[in-house]
Amino acid sequence: MADEGTPEASSAEVDPEELTHALGVAEAALLGAPPTLTRVEVAERAGVPLELASELWHLLGFAHVGDDTVAFNQGDVDALDLTWDLLQMGVIGADSQAALVRTWGRSFARLAEWQTNLLAGIAAEADEPVAQLENLVVEVLPRVERLQSYIWRRHLMSATSRLVSVGVAGSPGVTMAVCFVDIVGYTTRSKNLTEPELVDWIEGFEQEATGVVVDHGARVIKMIGDEIMFVADDPAAAAEVALVLTERGSDEDDPFPSVRAGIAHGEVVNRLGDVFGPTVNIAARLTSVARPGTVLIDRPTYEALRPSSADGNDPFDPEVLAQNVAKVLDVLTPAKAERADEGDGVDPEQQEARSDLEISADEPTQPLDVAGDGEDETSGGDDETPRYRFRRMRRVTVKGYARLETWALRRPRGQPELSHP
Repeated sequence: MADEGTPEASSAEVDPEELTHALGVAEAALLGAPPTLTRVEVAERAGVPLELASELWHLLGFAHVGDDTVAFNQGDVDALDLTWDLLQMGVIGADSQAALVRTWGRSFARLAEWQTNLLAGIAAEADEPVAQLENLVVEVLPRVERLQSYIWRRHLMSATSRLVSVGVAGSPGVTMAVCFVDIVGYTTRSKNLTEPELVDWIEGFEQEATGVVVDHGARVIKMIGDEIMFVADDPAAAAEVALVLTERGSDEDDPFPSVRAGIAHGEVVNRLGDVFGPTVNIAARLTSVARPGTVLIDRPTYEALRPSSADGNDPFDPEVLAQNVAKVLDVLTPAKAERADEGDGVDPEQQEARSDLEISADEPTQPLDVAGDGEDETSGGDDETPRYRFRRMRRVTVKGYARLETWALRRPRGQPELSHP
């Protein structure tokens, strides 16, 4: 007898004939009819070269079958017809055909695997698992299919609106902020968790992080194990997401794990729902060297977040600051003023002294409070309210990039996060 609270292994008691019947019901519900055609017959009916039909089938993630194997029906002919139409219309080009079809196959394969395991688990808990499986296939899957179509259409509309709003429709390259948020101490923590506990922990991280990303108008690109990668059109949105997540991770009363983040801003290449390019690489590298609870940003992100002075120059930029210090010293040095009155130029010693005052980018500076623009609605306050603080870090050298200019991004003490619609 099974222990109380433990589901009995019903699979051992399943009648093979009942299971065969259930598979037949699933096949009829999912594919519309049992297989009656070979791959040669499918290609002939669709009017598509057999080599192309076989290649598309394989790219979708399905194993090759023999020419005489009966494994297809009219639904496969219709699908091949539609694919051929898209090829002829130029929607699926020769250069993107393999990548696009392969992406379709991978995406749907993962989704199907997860849904199958979910439904199988529900069926296994029933008194009659085979009958329950048949019921789930007939009653649940059609609803899931309609829901998936709705979600897909909604995402299409969101993507279309985004392309129109930023004016990059048809262009693979676009400027945006890329951020990685990585769990600190994942390997150590995961060793002390059971498999169900590890799944719950990772799913909790993914759910909470995704919610924050979406709430701030950013978009999740993918989950990479213990790391989330997202993009935002506005660098301030990426900064807010990173700060919120690192702040939550640093709160001992919040179950959200400790994290670190890296943000880079620049041009990326959009391809099949993913983004590529040096900007992505820099964001990943910054995350790898960030300390727990910190957000590191590159120079383009720093320049985008930090308001400039009225003349367009950042008064705290090392080069601008060095120039301003030199100008002040020129005015306050009597010998220099006397030489200027006499028409003499700057003597070599004075020039050498001035060069010694230049600020090296390798030297860290004190945290800087930044005042937001007075009319900026996203600043969360008036022009005297600081939005962010920056700490200039020593240049870092990571794989592929030497001496990156880096800043640690912080929120001023007592400053709430920016409000977003």
